Amino acid sequence: MSVIAPARLSLRHDFPGVGDWHYLDSAATAQKPTAVIDAIARAYGADYATVHRGVYARSANMTLAYEAARRKVADFIGAASDSEIVYVRGATEGINLVAQCWAAEQLKAGDRILLSMLEHHSNIVPWQMVAEKIGAVIDVVPLTDDGRIDLDAMAAMIRPEHRLVALAHVSNVLGSVLDARRAADIAHSVGAKILIDGCQAVPRLAVDVQALDCDFYVFSAHKLYGPTGIGVLWARKALLDAMPPYQGGGSMIDKVTFEKTTYAPAPTRFEAGTPHIVGVVGLSAAIDYVQAIGLDAIHAHECALVAKARAALESMNSIRLFGPEDSAGILSFELRGVHPHDVGTILDETGVAIRAGHHCAQPLMRHLGVEATARASFGIYSDESDVDALVKGLERVRKIFG
Repeated sequence: MSVIAPARLSLRHDFPGVGDWHYLDSAATAQKPTAVIDAIARAYGADYATVHRGVYARSANMTLAYEAARRKVADFIGAASDSEIVYVRGATEGINLVAQCWAAEQLKAGDRILLSMLEHHSNIVPWQMVAEKIGAVIDVVPLTDDGRIDLDAMAAMIRPEHRLVALAHVSNVLGSVLDARRAADIAHSVGAKILIDGCQAVPRLAVDVQALDCDFYVFSAHKLYGPTGIGVLWARKALLDAMPPYQGGGSMIDKVTFEKTTYAPAPTRFEAGTPHIVGVVGLSAAIDYVQAIGLDAIHAHECALVAKARAALESMNSIRLFGPEDSAGILSFELRGVHPHDVGTILDETGVAIRAGHHCAQPLMRHLGVEATARASFGIYSDESDVDALVKGLERVRKIFG
C-alpha cells in the first residue's frame, strides 16, 4: 500500500482540551476549539436570553442568532430551505423521531425495513421497536470483504415491500464510506424512503442532501467539534409537513384549548419546550470553524493519517486491521491475544486515548468474529505525533503480553 504524506493542518493550539494528549477517540466525540467554547460562554453569559418568547431586545437578538443558525445548517448540508431543519438532541433522537413520526404512521404489517450489517445501535433499535409494534420485517444488507455496505447485494435483495432503508454514511467502526447517492437510487427504485446516518460523515465530508437525493439525514453536533445535546434532522419538507409531532408542550403549538390543540408547521411542531439555545449557538460556531478550514482539507488530512497508521500497524504481524484501506478518519484493529480493553488501558498509561469495545455495533462485531475492537479515530487536531505515540504504545502492549 502506498503511504500518503500527511496533510499539514496545524490546529492543535486551537483545542485547549488536547495539549500534549494523544486523543484518538474523535469518532466518539470531538474535542472543542476555543472559538466554540468562547461562543458558548458568551451565549451563557452576556448574550443569554430565551428565544421566540421575549419582546425585549436581548431575547430578540438571541432568537435571530438561533434562527440564523438554522439557515447556516441548511446551507452546510445543502438543504433547500431552513424549514427542513429540525433541532434535536442528537442523531439518536433524530432517528427515533423519524421512526415514531414517519415509520410508525406509514408502515403496516408485512412491510419491510432494510438496514446494513455495520449500523450503530441507534440505527437498529428504533426500527426494531417500530417493527415489533406494527408487524414489519427487518432485512440486513451484507458487507463486502473490505467492510463496505454491499450495494450490489442491496440492489438484488430490495423489493417493493421495502418501505424504508436506513444506512450509515460512514461506519463508526470501519470508516467505510457509503455511496449514498447510489443507495438512494436503489431505495427509490422500489418507492422506499431512505434515511442516512451522517454522524461520522459530516465532520469530514462535504454533504449535499439534495445531491445525495436522500429523504432523511441526521447528525450530531458533538462529533462536529460542537457541544453535546444538540443535533439535526433534515427531511424533505413534504415529509415533515405530513408527520405528526413527536412530543407535546410549549412552542410547538398553534392553538390550545381543552377540546382540541392544533400544531405549528414544521419544523416548529417537532421542537417542544425550551430548546437547547446555547447548543445551537455552539453548533453554529462549529460550522463556521470547520468551513473556514474546508472539509476537503480535513478529509485529506485524516485520510493521510489513517494511511500512515495502517502502514505502521500492518508491519506488526500480531495486529489485524478492519475496514477498507481508504477508511475515513477511523481505524479499528485487534491485537491478537490481548483484549481491546487491556490495549486501551495500557495505551492510556502512555498518554494515548483510544476507544475499546463493541462501539454500539454488536451485530458488526459478531460478523467480524470478535467481541470488541480497539479503535483509533482522528480529527482536525490530530497529527503525526499521535500516530507515532499509538505505534510506540502498541509496541509496549506487545512487550507486556509477550
